[in-house]
Amino acid sequence: MPVDHYENFPVASMLLPASLREPVEAIYQFARSADDVADEGDAPAVTRLARLHNYRLALDATERGAPVRDAGLAPMFDRLGRVVREHRLPVQLLRDLLDAFSQDVGKTRYADFTELRDYCRRSADPVGRLLLHLYEEATPDNLLLSDRICTSLQLINFWQDVALDWRKNRVYLPQDDMARFGVQDATIGAIVDGRLGVDAAWRALLAFEVQRARTMMLEGAALATRLRGRIGWELRLVVLGGLRILERIEVAGYDVFRHRPTLGKRDWLRLGWRALNWKPA
Repeated sequence: MPVDHYENFPVASMLLPASLREPVEAIYQFARSADDVADEGDAPAVTRLARLHNYRLALDATERGAPVRDAGLAPMFDRLGRVVREHRLPVQLLRDLLDAFSQDVGKTRYADFTELRDYCRRSADPVGRLLLHLYEEATPDNLLLSDRICTSLQLINFWQDVALDWRKNRVYLPQDDMARFGVQDATIGAIVDGRLGVDAAWRALLAFEVQRARTMMLEGAALATRLRGRIGWELRLVVLGGLRILERIEVAGYDVFRHRPTLGKRDWLRLGWRALNWKPA
């Protein structure tokens, strides 16, 4: 289970109830499509932002029950609108996702963890919140635990993909953390290009960030036992998959440049066993 942006939607999961597959797929289609506008291709920033503005207009129309004027977006938003109405989903969560995608177009550095956490609040946390609403489990406590898990998953994705993000001129590592551990943007560039190897400063920085993500994941892990049935099992695998990626980063000596951590068949067997013997800290 790679921890990739918006690949944590359990779209094809055997554990997803049949009644929720259509709603989840509708939300996923929206998020994936808008994320691709921000990230894929070579369109200039102004074009990407204009397209994302069209998504906002379509979402506004959907919320009002009005027709979506953009013919290219209408089918997707008609489908999404049915899901929003049927399950009484908070539309603000979808707006938060669009806001995060727009931010990705222009913002490439984060001064501190407070800034990064705010981005995750809009780019990652809505995913878990929407799923809890679909499962009718969106209590205040559950939402807070879900936020911890989702932000942790987003951070894990960032730590996996430092090199990939660098090639997009993005650095999600907080700049104040980098300065504290003596790592500069130029350091990352030199490692990506092969001019430098991973050194003690880099390992110390990423060890700190790995532990931050692990702590947040464990703080939210109780949600996996609080939720009964399929959603609980689904969440156990998500949590354990994220923690396993962190383990792999550590095993690789924090060299995510040469050894991007992913999970294979043996990992799935390990995760299944851990899920059956679940004992969150």
